[in-house]
Amino acid sequence: MSSTNQPNTIFLTPEEDERMRKTLKIRLQKCQLLAGQPRVTSNPKSGLNQVAAASLLSDIAAAPDRGLKSQKARPDTVVAFAVGRPYPPCTLLLQDLQLMRMSDLRIETHHRGRVLTLRRVAPVVKLVALSWTVVQEESSGETERLEVSLHKSRHGQELLESGSIFEVKEPYFTLSDQGDPTLRIDHPSDLVVCKDVFRTDSPRSPTEELGDLEGAVSATAHTSPAGNTAREWKEEGNAALKQQNLLLAHENYTQGLQLVTRDGAAKEDLVCDLFRNRAYVNLILNRLDEARADALASLTGLEDQKNKELDSKAYFRAGCAAYDLGEFQEAKRFFEEQQRLTPDRKDAAARLRQTELRIQEQDTGVYDFKKIKAGLSVGRPRVDAASFTRNVRVGESPGRGRGLFANRDIDSGEIIICEKTFCVVWGHEEEALTAMTYDSRDDRIRVSPAGLCKAIVQKLLDNPSQVGKVMDLYGDYQGIDKQLIKEASGLVIDAFQVHDIVSRNAFGPGSVYSGHHYGEGEFNNASAGLWILASYINHSCISNSEKESMGDLMVLRATRPISANEEITHSYDASSDYDARTVALMNTWGFTCTCTLCIAEKADGPALRKKRQELENEANALVGRDIAVRAKRLSIIKARRLARSINDTYDDERYKDLPRMALLRIQKWLAEAATTR
Repeated sequence: MSSTNQPNTIFLTPEEDERMRKTLKIRLQKCQLLAGQPRVTSNPKSGLNQVAAASLLSDIAAAPDRGLKSQKARPDTVVAFAVGRPYPPCTLLLQDLQLMRMSDLRIETHHRGRVLTLRRVAPVVKLVALSWTVVQEESSGETERLEVSLHKSRHGQELLESGSIFEVKEPYFTLSDQGDPTLRIDHPSDLVVCKDVFRTDSPRSPTEELGDLEGAVSATAHTSPAGNTAREWKEEGNAALKQQNLLLAHENYTQGLQLVTRDGAAKEDLVCDLFRNRAYVNLILNRLDEARADALASLTGLEDQKNKELDSKAYFRAGCAAYDLGEFQEAKRFFEEQQRLTPDRKDAAARLRQTELRIQEQDTGVYDFKKIKAGLSVGRPRVDAASFTRNVRVGESPGRGRGLFANRDIDSGEIIICEKTFCVVWGHEEEALTAMTYDSRDDRIRVSPAGLCKAIVQKLLDNPSQVGKVMDLYGDYQGIDKQLIKEASGLVIDAFQVHDIVSRNAFGPGSVYSGHHYGEGEFNNASAGLWILASYINHSCISNSEKESMGDLMVLRATRPISANEEITHSYDASSDYDARTVALMNTWGFTCTCTLCIAEKADGPALRKKRQELENEANALVGRDIAVRAKRLSIIKARRLARSINDTYDDERYKDLPRMALLRIQKWLAEAATTR
């Protein structure tokens, strides 16, 4: 579990809070009331008119419910949506699903074991939190609204615009936030974008009706003529790559590979070229697992100069993929092979040196922090460094689930871990999105780093090898757990499970570099990241560690000596206000802290805590107004008086060996002022 300490705070008035709750609750209540009722046939023109109207209104800053602003909305608006009714994605193969008709749909129902084939017949309305369109069933001509929530694009391309024929797996038929009937997609894998081949057969057995579909289901539709040879697919892939159409290039190379590898044909130059080219595209798309596999599959193993050059290129691409996955020993082996094949290539030697530095960081925890800080900027917020984790291990923490424990004695000020983020979205980046979410499970409104959720889902879809370590983190909703489910149309990821994991484990790194404000973003697109190992650190108000952010590298140091096998802790909320801290811990992380400090502060009683808070507020106002090194004598006298008054609110016996939180800031100010006297 981790902290999301952010300087960005969204305040709702009681009226705004109530309006948001009421809007979302009314929808949920209406869904429950209508659950199981048959779908009412809609007027085809009605849906098309709604699309036209929505398109005309796309320049308006926000929708009336403030939840679904357009992509052109003002930056001072925040999206809001409900998250409290999670359900698992479809985990069945497409050929194991039974075809259904639109007339079979029931309101607020997950049609398990069924699949619906539809054609898009309208433009796509693109909002921040969802996109929607109108789809038609070919056999009946009936139309319905189809919406994809949050995870609505892949690599910048809208899913609903990536083709015109869709397979909706285990359709979820519900009501939109505006109360309109809709087919809703929450998990990306529940929507399969097909080639433009429509199935109009009557419902039969799953094997009969879907047995030949897997080969026809592909990532995106294309306009190339049917019957291409593998070489023509390669040429079209090269042309698409030249135009920077990476998804089309990937599709074309894949089509070519399917032709030449379907019958298990022996490896030939064309096969190697297709794998090698697709490896390059995958590297750019950050599909690192497939990039590495493609690069290795392209190896010829021949010793003539031409093939040595080609294999050198393949090893370089495999090495880059392994490097970006943080698998530096493997990357080193690949770069060594590249250097062996082409010893005169300077890029091989440079990459090898770079990789050896990462291995040294990984083994020793020795970093050139000065160089790292100097290299940070808004344009380069991600650090080229390895994670150092040898000092700790994950273990069971009695009463608190899992935690992080020291493998050895650690001195005060010593590095505990240095960890690269698994995924971070900076506030100044296009992907950043902060949303207000209403969770019906506990009737709470929270701030959610929705942009980070989207980025993590996309990274997992692209890199199946990373699924286990993310899905092993704590979340309220277990979903499909750590299952790795693959099918022809892609990987199955439980979007609700990712949301709950991010809600409990994400950190707010703030600025790109501690002490600076570059990259923090506005209140509606705050920075957020997920650090896997640091997520296991449990809370304590009297923690034994503190973190420093250097771009996306988290440096955790001991604030006091830590013994071997002792649990590492840090404060999720460092507020000196006991009441505010208690509320924050319960609202965000769902627990009440019972550390010795909280027990002491609770025993003080509300009246004494209020008096202390008033004195602290007065002291903080003085500190914020007067710079310590330039402080006048009267300011110092007043500060000393306030410090004594605050100290008098603490019982010496009760607070023996405990920090007096309200004193920390004013005492630091007085210490700085004393150095100038």
